[in-house]
Amino acid sequence: MECISVFDMLKIGVGPSSSHTLGPWRAAEQFLKELRNRNLIDNIIGVKVDLYGSLSLTGKGHATDLAVMLGLSGADPEYIPVESIDVIISAIKNKKEIFLGNEILIPFCFETDIVFNRNFLPFHANGLTFTAKTDTETYSETYYSIGGGFVVKEKEDHDKEEILHTFPFPVEKADELLAFCAQENKKISEIVYENEKTMRSEEEIHNELLRIWDTMLECMYIGCHSEGILPGGLNVRRRAYDMHKNLIGVLPYEDPYSWLQIIRQTEVKFRQILKWVSCFALAVNEVNASLGRVVTAPTNGSAGVIPAVLMYYLVIENHEAGEKEIKQFLMVAGEIGSIFKKGATISAAMGGCQAEIGVSSAMAAAALCELMGGTPAQVTMAAEIAMEHHLGLTCDPIGGLVQIPCIERNTMGAIKAINAAELALETDALNAKVPLDKVINTMWETAKDMNTKYKETSEGGLAVAVGLADC
Repeated sequence: MECISVFDMLKIGVGPSSSHTLGPWRAAEQFLKELRNRNLIDNIIGVKVDLYGSLSLTGKGHATDLAVMLGLSGADPEYIPVESIDVIISAIKNKKEIFLGNEILIPFCFETDIVFNRNFLPFHANGLTFTAKTDTETYSETYYSIGGGFVVKEKEDHDKEEILHTFPFPVEKADELLAFCAQENKKISEIVYENEKTMRSEEEIHNELLRIWDTMLECMYIGCHSEGILPGGLNVRRRAYDMHKNLIGVLPYEDPYSWLQIIRQTEVKFRQILKWVSCFALAVNEVNASLGRVVTAPTNGSAGVIPAVLMYYLVIENHEAGEKEIKQFLMVAGEIGSIFKKGATISAAMGGCQAEIGVSSAMAAAALCELMGGTPAQVTMAAEIAMEHHLGLTCDPIGGLVQIPCIERNTMGAIKAINAAELALETDALNAKVPLDKVINTMWETAKDMNTKYKETSEGGLAVAVGLADC
């Protein structure tokens, strides 16, 4: 059994994809670490990267090639100034060399040293192999980006039993989580907090959760104040800017936090609420599509759902809410996401879009339900309802870009999450017919039955029906 932290499920990084950008970036970092551990890095004369399966088929649209170069350069996706990305990439392409690990300058040809292989490796659809050469030897490692920025090395022996004992309340299934809540007479967020305290101090948990929220809020703010065309060739026009302009009117503000307070003063009829939630989600995923900084929640392609629903709670439902509610929301969301990861997948390359938007909607629905006063059983019911109505959702990005239909799907996932939370709150959980664990199992079985062309390969669905020429 894995013990997955909230901070594993909610990670700060760079768009557009957690599995195709953040994962390969982190894999490159791991490869650099291996080279250092083996005292090889000072003697490297060349590096080659082989991308396989989904990483190859949609890698260019997801900036996988850029991610591995940035990772090999020693840049950290969590902290790199996003405006420096183009500078680093341009230098590598123009000079045909890379500053490996920010330590040694070696030849590197963008066109030939990154190889796109259409075949799939056996373990996971997102495989990549790094090969480094010295004058006397060649060293290779294969990694898999398994979704949400998680990376595993081929044939790595994980001692999960040792990891298990880190948490006082180890959870693999929703039923186990509910049992701990009943046993301890605690909310889900309180169980999660007890687990997190075995890994970090209370001050660290507080600061990191708020840093995640600050990143989400800033991302929404940037997206709502950025206009123009998204990169990639589809010529997708940003919509959050115009939508936000119409909603906010002439009310004054100076920064993301004063902006939040101003939104609380706007009209809140049903249509305006729908528009605000959609606007928040669009804003995040437009930033994501332009290689901006986002919070993987649980993936980059679905990064807009959780911020949009939390923002909805703060600006529509509870104007008195603050840090306490923000932390509570994020902890519940992270825990629900971890249960999906353990029981199924959060990788669209393995499970289609149900594994991304479906999971993020379930995470947001559960978190909102607890903030609205739901019992632990109602919270897991909210997650179940949200996922139940995303089952079978395919991943078919046009041009391999996280834009169409991905950006709009975040608005749908956010609205469904709010609806799912409200349905759960109005239901006696004892009368629920479908437990969350059953839906997670069904999602995984659906994923295994799904045709490969609907799993982030851009070989089916909208990706085939609509081409770049149509845009």
